[in-house]
Amino acid sequence: MAKALVAYFSVSGTTKRVAERLAKATGADLFRIEPETPYTSADLNWRDRHSRTTQEKNDRSIRPTLKGTMPDVSGYDVVYVGFPIWWYTAPNIVNTFLESADFSGKTIVPFATSGGSNAAASTRDLAPSAPGAHVESGVLLNGASDARLAKLAEQYA
Repeated sequence: MAKALVAYFSVSGTTKRVAERLAKATGADLFRIEPETPYTSADLNWRDRHSRTTQEKNDRSIRPTLKGTMPDVSGYDVVYVGFPIWWYTAPNIVNTFLESADFSGKTIVPFATSGGSNAAASTRDLAPSAPGAHVESGVLLNGASDARLAKLAEQYA
């Protein structure tokens, strides 16, 4: 059986709840991706062209600094990476996470939560941040049942 890690970024708690359930379904370790400077409600205001998230969307090279220490990913075969969809893709901090360790030879399974977008662009946007890894197609797990999470776990076991 593959050793797995579920790493997630969540601001509102929606992605966190899915990540916790996925970690339980997969028997994976859990890691929270946290920015050194937390996002405020003003940072998340997508209508404000000067908000932090809008600036990050407009400059995909921005890499928010991570808080804390990265996990040692060398012992994992599969890394599930969860995030909310922002501006049709993963938030830049997810790229920071992937660029902060060597994921060569690992399978990266992006999963997302969203109020209306799909996860298609996330694979294209995350793959360059994990050179040498096999990045699967992103999956949307809004309201995923335990059975769906178990099926996803079986797929990468």
